[in-house]
Amino acid sequence: MLKIPVKKLKKGMIVSQSIYNKHGASYLVKGQPLTEEYITKLIKIGIPTVTVTSGDPNSIIKPPEDLVQEDTRIGAIQKVYDAFRSVEETGELDAGAMQDVSNKIIFDIIARKENLVQLTDIRLHDTYTFAHSVNVAILAAMLGLLLHYTRQDLGLLTLGALLHDLGKIRVPSDILNKNTRLDNDELSVIQSHPLDGARRIKEMGHILPQPAVLAQIAAQHHEHVDGRGYPYGLTGDKIHRFAKIVAIADVYDALTSERPYKKAYTPSVTYNIMMNVNKGQFDRDMLKLFFNNVAIYPVGTVLRTIYGFGVVTKCEFGRTETPMICLFADHNGKLLPAPVKMDLAEGQDHAVELVVTGIELLHFIHELSVDPSRYLTEEI
Repeated sequence: MLKIPVKKLKKGMIVSQSIYNKHGASYLVKGQPLTEEYITKLIKIGIPTVTVTSGDPNSIIKPPEDLVQEDTRIGAIQKVYDAFRSVEETGELDAGAMQDVSNKIIFDIIARKENLVQLTDIRLHDTYTFAHSVNVAILAAMLGLLLHYTRQDLGLLTLGALLHDLGKIRVPSDILNKNTRLDNDELSVIQSHPLDGARRIKEMGHILPQPAVLAQIAAQHHEHVDGRGYPYGLTGDKIHRFAKIVAIADVYDALTSERPYKKAYTPSVTYNIMMNVNKGQFDRDMLKLFFNNVAIYPVGTVLRTIYGFGVVTKCEFGRTETPMICLFADHNGKLLPAPVKMDLAEGQDHAVELVVTGIELLHFIHELSVDPSRYLTEEI
């Protein structure tokens, strides 16, 4: 898969990421071939880059399967948008609709439990919160399933994840979307959202299952296990287990998403930040289990390895750091006489040197005169 500036897209390329506004996938759904009209609209709405399955418009490669069906995700975003707006305008929440969303997410994840997390979607900045809440719920439900939670616990966890950012409805959009450093007053407003969300959930406790637990998820999803989080500076087991899960899902989705103040990080960079840079922030066992089911190097990623350049052809649960690749060029970037299948789990440790992305990848493809994605469909 190639992440390409929108102005370099070509008619016929197949997108690997859905692009959402507040009402769902109103712009593009992954798997759609691009048209001139789509490309023009992407430029108009300010989307900077899009990931496609191949740089060759004539190459029909499907994007990887998602954890949930596209209809489930679209419907969930619509209902979360409606629910948050209702709370903001009337103070009322359609709890039944939120539980319905939760149930559909869990149903899909159980049915698709063999699928890994591969690519995030793209969301417009002014409606980011709604799609983010849905993605956090999906990721949290996935981790809850890996932890063998009961169906009741999965339902509560997923519902809590959907509502974890309810407190953000009172945060002005100019603060949420600010592309420069927040001042102390603005930071204080942002950091008030966990407790404000918990307060709103408690006020609606008569229509929600176990509101005390749901409120804890909202209040504690920015706590760190080492005590350096907010609002209370809780440590270890003082943080509810569901809040620990939502914290992981929340940060992963935030890091891999484009925001006004930062570009989207690749899954491999996100993995390094969460596992190594932010040590002490997350429950370590939960985090390791989470990344067992997240493709650190998604299918189609071009890697420079100690063996040369290769494209990821397969990644599996429990060994996401060592995918299977098709080696197609030597370390100097010269095409091999014939491509070679390799399983990085069977070779030396730390075989991956870097992920080739962006303009560097486009230059690399131009120099080779070959699109690495061709090796995803060829028999070797």
